[in-house]
Amino acid sequence: MKGLLGNGDAGVFWAHSIEGDAMSQRIDRPDDEFLDDPYFESERKAASSGVFDASLLRQSVRALPARHPLLFAPHHTVAEAMRAMQKEHRGCVLVTEDGSPDTRVLGIFTERDVLFRIIDRGQNPTRLPLAEVMTREPECLPIVASVAWVLNKMSVGGFRHIPVVDKHGRPVFVVSVRDVVELLVERFPREVLNLPPIWGGDVTRAREGA
Repeated sequence: MKGLLGNGDAGVFWAHSIEGDAMSQRIDRPDDEFLDDPYFESERKAASSGVFDASLLRQSVRALPARHPLLFAPHHTVAEAMRAMQKEHRGCVLVTEDGSPDTRVLGIFTERDVLFRIIDRGQNPTRLPLAEVMTREPECLPIVASVAWVLNKMSVGGFRHIPVVDKHGRPVFVVSVRDVVELLVERFPREVLNLPPIWGGDVTRAREGA
């Protein structure tokens, strides 16, 4: 399985096999357990206030522009996970009991693991199963958690990726540091995007050719 892609209908996704030729598996979930991209977008717009205060931190993790996770089983190889991460431009994959979103999260494998557990140790990623190098029982957050909890895990725990799970421990999405940055830029575009090209420059100066 390489990952999950939304098809536009709430709660319905297609899981693509790692080989690419196997038949796709349709996964049906209740609307309140799996949230599609339009849901995320509408919630982020509704919650936008433009004022930086504690209310931003109290908002649901669903306000973050997170994407659905890349899912693998413990027997899948590191090479398969690395190819999926490169193709989808992701920093991690989640490992579930059978590689599907219907079973609980067992571990996480990140870009840091590629550097320190694979390259640094001279491991062969084509023969190495994820079960041997993944971080087992990663710290996860429930879908009802707030943005403040994400920041807490990233700051106190030093995590760059936080899996968000349902009440049964099944994966819903993954929040990355980049997602938090995108939320801040989305809520305060003028304060962030209207700065001059270089620090200390004149923001009012017209660009060349303008």
